Amino acid sequence: MKKLRVILLSIVSILALGIFASSSNLAKADDTLKDPVMTLGTSLTSDQRQGTINALSSQMSNSNYSTLTVNGDTLVKYLNPSGSSFTSNSGVWSSALIEPTSSGSGINVNIVNYNGKNNITTITADQYRNAALTAGIADANIYVTSATPIDGSGALAGIYAAYQKDGNSLNQSQVNAAQNEMGVLSGITQANKGTDGYTDQQLNNAVAGMKSDLAKAGTNVSKTEITNIVNNNLQQNNLQNIINNNQKTQLINLMVQIKDSGALNSSNFKQQAQKLSSDITSKAKNIFDKLNTQENRNFLQKIWDGIVSFFKGLFN
Repeated sequence: MKKLRVILLSIVSILALGIFASSSNLAKADDTLKDPVMTLGTSLTSDQRQGTINALSSQMSNSNYSTLTVNGDTLVKYLNPSGSSFTSNSGVWSSALIEPTSSGSGINVNIVNYNGKNNITTITADQYRNAALTAGIADANIYVTSATPIDGSGALAGIYAAYQKDGNSLNQSQVNAAQNEMGVLSGITQANKGTDGYTDQQLNNAVAGMKSDLAKAGTNVSKTEITNIVNNNLQQNNLQNIINNNQKTQLINLMVQIKDSGALNSSNFKQQAQKLSSDITSKAKNIFDKLNTQENRNFLQKIWDGIVSFFKGLFN
């Protein structure tokens, strides 16, 4: 009888622990951005602030959002650990609206015109999307605008701060990798501005593909494998002869940093990367259709076509 009582108590304990663990997992799964958050640069005048609110809120079907002011301290907190040199007195004009979406919908970014003009001078929509993915953000619509011409860093810091405000603190190592990525991608795009056969969409699609392949390879992927992943995705996007060796090294080092940041530990990362690549390709279909011409097919495809043609000739 005593043994039976001990066994029953053990079973009850195990069940209780199981229920507690299950509750904890459910709480963790729900620990995402729950409601839309609008981040507003502290340097905006009252008129600019209202104009920014009007521009961003016009993208939503409802007005159920909270606001968050982004100042120099926000820039210092989120951007300086990755090498930026902002101070508490740094100005912030670029602003953002982050709206959570359903699971699996991916990260979507739209740069919204302010009074008919795009004032985000440096960061592209796809660069924002790739950075958000690296930072650990998933399934969200992000709208960015600025009342004055500016690079757009303030909006990105605001996006990170919005998640912390909602109780979902992002991994700083991933945020650092995201910031480094922003610098690498914008630098490569600026360096290749006007280069025939280059677009920002190709580069960002290649980078999204690299991340997807990293996730498939797993956390133990070697630097040699990462180098192959970078080369393969550049070739698939017809950039192998445009991206120079220095830029390629930057991309390899970036992928190593993303791996080391812990991003690959997220089960969402691979799926979000694949969705991002698919969306970029779909939205820039005219560009990628041109890449798929006979002249631009990569070396391995041509070899395979040659083999198929050879055996067809034998059978004929």
